[in-house]
Amino acid sequence: MFIFSKLVGWFTQPLFWLLLLLAATWVLAARRPRAVRPLLGAGIGLLVLIGWQPLPELLIRQLEARYPEIPLNADVQGYAGVVVLGGGTAAGRVQQNHAHALINDGGERLAVSAALALRHPQLPLIYTGGEGDPQGGGPSEAERARVFYESFRIPASQVRYEAVSRNTYENALLTARLPGVDPRARWLLLTSAWHMPRSMATFEKAGWNVTAYPVDYRAEFPVVWTRYSLQGGVSDWQLVLNELIGLVAYRLAGRL
Repeated sequence: MFIFSKLVGWFTQPLFWLLLLLAATWVLAARRPRAVRPLLGAGIGLLVLIGWQPLPELLIRQLEARYPEIPLNADVQGYAGVVVLGGGTAAGRVQQNHAHALINDGGERLAVSAALALRHPQLPLIYTGGEGDPQGGGPSEAERARVFYESFRIPASQVRYEAVSRNTYENALLTARLPGVDPRARWLLLTSAWHMPRSMATFEKAGWNVTAYPVDYRAEFPVVWTRYSLQGGVSDWQLVLNELIGLVAYRLAGRL
């Protein structure tokens, strides 16, 4: 399932579709020249559509609106702790060459969880994430997160790590197996708002009693209908398609 998900990931990249259209145009150019113009037109249309950001942002907003945002000063009494999903650190192959903790555009997962730990010293954190990159290399994501938390002087006794999981399904399954962890207790589940629907469904299917703690919002409000950016559009489309295809794949595999 893990390798399959990585292969499917190619189709969540909008520029991969454009590559397929260009390849089809090149193949048909000699045999069916009349098909070239429609394919080129489709490629241009796809490129225009990819860069129009309001469309993918509307889809992202639908994912982000599923669970309410919780203020940082909210009462967290009664929770066994916070499960923080990986995805906020830079790649291990990059981190291995640097002493400081490196984060990516999902780094709010780390930043907000660190703020929670500092505000509530009695609240345990569990950071779950091994290495989701099939090529691997460098320290695991949990080890990279450890560098981040230690830089904020969060006590080592307050944070636990699960360093084997490679995707959301394995996050839920392997974290529940950590010694002393009772998934039936009340837990906060902290991850990006756009990733929360799949995460909540996966953890609840695995028997966890979780409350969503969404962070890392991406969609703008109100919508700026004239916004156009090929770079931003590629990123937004890949993000939302990865989540939507992931939801479908998990349901087909019986994991939701």
